[in-house]
Amino acid sequence: MRMKAGRPDLAPRAALFDVPPAGEGLAVTFLGVSSLLFDDGEHAVLTDGFFSRPSLLRVGLGRIAPDAVRIASALGRLGLHDEGSRLRAVVPVHTHFDHALDSAVVARLTGADLLGGESAANVGRGAGLPEDRIRVVGPGTRVQLGSFTLTFVGSAHCPPDRFPGTIDRPVVPPARAGAYRCGEAWSVHVAHSGGRTALVQGSAGFVAGALDGLRADVVHLGVGQLGVQDEHHLRDYWAETVGAVGARDVVLIHWDDFFRPLDRPLRALPYAGDDLDVTLRVLGELAAAQQVGLHLPTVWRREDPWSLRG
Repeated sequence: MRMKAGRPDLAPRAALFDVPPAGEGLAVTFLGVSSLLFDDGEHAVLTDGFFSRPSLLRVGLGRIAPDAVRIASALGRLGLHDEGSRLRAVVPVHTHFDHALDSAVVARLTGADLLGGESAANVGRGAGLPEDRIRVVGPGTRVQLGSFTLTFVGSAHCPPDRFPGTIDRPVVPPARAGAYRCGEAWSVHVAHSGGRTALVQGSAGFVAGALDGLRADVVHLGVGQLGVQDEHHLRDYWAETVGAVGARDVVLIHWDDFFRPLDRPLRALPYAGDDLDVTLRVLGELAAAQQVGLHLPTVWRREDPWSLRG
């Protein structure tokens, strides 16, 4: 069987990039992969904070480390460039390098805490983050961070997990990509004091029934590797995430080629690793049947997904 060449073309999908820009108040900014900044101008929380985006060659053949210039540039653009920033927490959704490589550095530079499981804690320790800035959570943990309340629900990585297992000792960069094992994977429920809710599902895996009883207006749904799964997995994944929380709108994340720096236009992952065309076809059918909005976010733009339904 011949491997499909190239990558999905985003141009025909332009109409899906329709999440409205935010005015004042609560906004979500998509920063590639599963990095999302929830920010109301007074307090903010950030998932992952992955800005270094080392090249495929570097990841495959060498050792990787946080890129200080790229991190500083991103934080400056977001207005989070010093330890007195409004950022309360950095939350890796799991600890593969494309999620957690920069998390501890971002926390250190902004004065935020690093929240996650023991694997995330060991990423923080390896990066020199003080122990009092590392907060270990478990399934069901609820943490209030200014105007935000985060609830951590145990989840699973999308198969195949190329670097499975936990990180049991500090990872000191530079290190091989394989040192950043998956660790504890999370579904993160975000509730704002103004009443708006969201679910961040950073990886396209799930634990059946784990989200039962939670409700979210919007799901930021990770779709990396989803397009190469059996179609039954796609349908079960949708049911156990979007269906479970009763979301009205879904914003797809983790579809971009994360070996490409953020100062260049985003593009989809190549067919060699994923098939966004399949993902959009199947999820589009499910969304239409259930009257759920399906959207793609625009990188760097402060957006208001809650206003999609007025």
